[in-house]
Amino acid sequence: MPRSEYVESIRSRIGHDLLLLPGVTAVIREGERFLLARHEHSGLWSLIGGAVEPGEEPGDAVLREVMEETGAKIRPTGIVGVYGGEPMMVEYPNGDRVGYITTAYECELLSDARPDMEELLELGWFERSQIETLPRRTWIDRVIADAPRREDAAAGAGC
Repeated sequence: MPRSEYVESIRSRIGHDLLLLPGVTAVIREGERFLLARHEHSGLWSLIGGAVEPGEEPGDAVLREVMEETGAKIRPTGIVGVYGGEPMMVEYPNGDRVGYITTAYECELLSDARPDMEELLELGWFERSQIETLPRRTWIDRVIADAPRREDAAAGAGC
């Protein structure tokens, strides 16, 4: 997906300098397997997500990003956490530098997901232990670690 008009307008003034942007991340899973995407620009695996547009609710942004990148419908069921800092800094191949602050949403997958072959090269389901072995954006380790284990969630429901 090309840059938004909003980011284009800022880039026309600041060039490749660091731009701080709000983002959203979808934590989609089946049991203890997480849906990850391998990104075209880096070749690295990561969770699915992207920038929040001006005036857009973050919850709507996560729905839009997943739909744009995979064609899938999701239902957010909670917030895993909010992440920023050095691990969220990205330099794109064109030299643009971005620092994201992302809200990670636990999501239920409602339809089939397929990579858009524009931003994403492939999708895959991985268990926590498998994720550690992938060439990946390392910030996702924090998000995956914070995602409640299904057995923990089930135990808490009975209280």
